[in-house]
Amino acid sequence: MTPRIWLYPLLAWLLFAWPLKTLAKDSIEQQGDTLQYAIPAVALAATLFYEDGYDGSIQWLKAVVTTETTVYVLKKSVHKERPNGNCCSAFPSGHAATAFTGAAFIQRRYGWGYGVPAYLVAAYVGYTRIESDKHDTTDVAAGALIGILSSYYFVEPYKGIKITPYAANGSYGLMFTGRW
Repeated sequence: MTPRIWLYPLLAWLLFAWPLKTLAKDSIEQQGDTLQYAIPAVALAATLFYEDGYDGSIQWLKAVVTTETTVYVLKKSVHKERPNGNCCSAFPSGHAATAFTGAAFIQRRYGWGYGVPAYLVAAYVGYTRIESDKHDTTDVAAGALIGILSSYYFVEPYKGIKITPYAANGSYGLMFTGRW
């Protein structure tokens, strides 16, 4: 794979300088603001630097665009008041949706070994939204579900065996597919 040299400074800033600057501050809300973007940024960086070709990057883009579009439409349609009394864009949590899209992408594409830490950080982002009184648990859970479903719909494992639930014509089971 040929490295894309022009991306190194941007990714260094996205992955290290920007999060560390914000995480150094006291505000739990600011931590969630930063980490919601850091997780998908790491996922995109993995597709650009680890993989050959652009299949992973395209899958990442589809998952992210689907998540953000779904969140935008629901926020404009539902008009739910936030727990802090601000009107009217609480449902679903966009921060949780973005973070969980990145975490589910990492897990789905590269496996649970990378996915578990990503999900833990995404769960912390959801916690920051509840703790800062921007969302309730339902808002965060809905955002997380949107992000996870978007990634699961578009993302395929990078290498190895894929296990997919199967249900059709009264038959149920697991389907195993692989890339060699």
